[in-house]
Amino acid sequence: MSGANASRGRFITLEGVDGAGKSTHVGWIAERIRSRGQEVVVTREPGGTPLGEQLRKLVLGEAMHIDTETLLMFAARREHLEQVIQPALQAGKWVISDRFTDATFAYQGGGRQMAAARIAILEDWVQGAFQPDLTFVFDVPTDVAAGRRGGREPASPGAASASDRFERENLAFFERVRDGYLRRAAQFPRRMKVINANRALESIQKELEEYLVVS
Repeated sequence: MSGANASRGRFITLEGVDGAGKSTHVGWIAERIRSRGQEVVVTREPGGTPLGEQLRKLVLGEAMHIDTETLLMFAARREHLEQVIQPALQAGKWVISDRFTDATFAYQGGGRQMAAARIAILEDWVQGAFQPDLTFVFDVPTDVAAGRRGGREPASPGAASASDRFERENLAFFERVRDGYLRRAAQFPRRMKVINANRALESIQKELEEYLVVS
């Protein structure tokens, strides 16, 4: 954990390539924390606010230059921090977010191959030294993740596919994203915990519980 004071809430983020299964664990983690008597706010990126959700639709649905994509991610994040994350933490609530800035380093940095130094400039501008207290990186081989993505249901009756433009990327893209996450986790091992997500759900949750107990 990052050493937040006792009155402040905690910020936990879940990361991983599309298909790693992280979203499966968001609700479970929230319930484990609520069972301790803590208030929990569950959110996601890109999104989390009305404006952020509009930007999410653009980022996931519209082709655009990598610079535009990255700037929109951080624009949504600035609103997310201002409107949701920081007020909740200051009120003593715990915040659980499906993705945060590590995703930008992995997807736009690793996947799209934008220089990490450029992303770091935006990171410093938008959030300063602020980081999650704990980050779970759900890691699976890219072929396993691809199989899971391929098995998702359509978004609505008659829809051809529920996938967004990131999910439709090739395996080489996701290999770079995965490598981006693992490099980031190696850089910040105290905060970021790599979870082998290619195993039984009960085994994964047992490991998550061990980290949550000391948080």
